[in-house]
Amino acid sequence: MRVYGRINGTGPNGIGGQWVVVETDSAGYNDSVYATALCQILKLNLGESPMFGLSGVPAIQSVITQCFPDFYVALIQQQYAQFFSSLTITRTGTTPPTYQVNPKFHPGAVAPSVVAQ
Repeated sequence: MRVYGRINGTGPNGIGGQWVVVETDSAGYNDSVYATALCQILKLNLGESPMFGLSGVPAIQSVITQCFPDFYVALIQQQYAQFFSSLTITRTGTTPPTYQVNPKFHPGAVAPSVVAQ
């Protein structure tokens, strides 16, 4: 499997950063691929992706209604929990809502040094 993730930083245009390829590790585990995809889904706005319309967090709607997007984060956690030994996503801040993501990789899986941020 392969997914692309962006490393924080400033690109030549003053925006963005460098895109890196995250692939299945040498032992055959896809944990780093799913961790990168999870980070990207959490940053995605609901309905923003043309191919995955139900993926993402309704950030704009949450600001308007003043309701935390915990329901959508729980759906994302359920969707991605099957790919890790353990996955917990907990809200740590309220303004703005921030979430702590703790994926536990399978034994032998190589943890990436940088995941899409």
